[in-house]
Amino acid sequence: MHFTALACFLGSYLVGAIPFGLLLSRSSGIDIRTQGSRNIGATNVARLLGKKMGALTLVGDLLKGLLPMLVTGQLLAAYPRRDLVIALCGAATVLGHMFPVYLRFKGGKGVATGLGTFFYLAPVAALGCLLVFLVTVSLSGFVSLGSLLGSLSMLVLLLVLQVPAWKFWLAAFIVLLIWGKHRQNISRLLDGSEKSWRNKANG
Repeated sequence: MHFTALACFLGSYLVGAIPFGLLLSRSSGIDIRTQGSRNIGATNVARLLGKKMGALTLVGDLLKGLLPMLVTGQLLAAYPRRDLVIALCGAATVLGHMFPVYLRFKGGKGVATGLGTFFYLAPVAALGCLLVFLVTVSLSGFVSLGSLLGSLSMLVLLLVLQVPAWKFWLAAFIVLLIWGKHRQNISRLLDGSEKSWRNKANG
């Protein structure tokens, strides 16, 4: 693999692994890995530290999905295997968030970072996915359900938009990872024990 391509792949993973939620919460004296859902993502940060901190975490997690793609796309503009490298970098970014080397590979669920990746690759589909997420959370009160349906809708939207096959298969890989990370939420949704965002409960 071309040295620049390899550097982009490694850089994407390391950027994706930056735990913005944990870094932003340190000043509060709360270790978000030990409270609430124990997740380092925006939802748990918002529940424990308020909407402002949650929003900052969300923006950070989105950007670490988007920026590596922008940089890779620019650096490899003339590279013959550019699409393949971009796909690998997108996967590496999400894997970095889910399995960060800085936190002994115990990370978040990848929803915001995956969305950031597709704001570069397929912005219309990403906006549609975000809309599905917001409507689902508004109607149901479950962030986990919004994440599951929102991510799944990405596959449908990409098919409708007839994007190149590699973008669809990258999305399928990321969605599979997201659903895997949500397996406990899925169990709680099925047995009725999942906690609602409206009650500000931790789940």
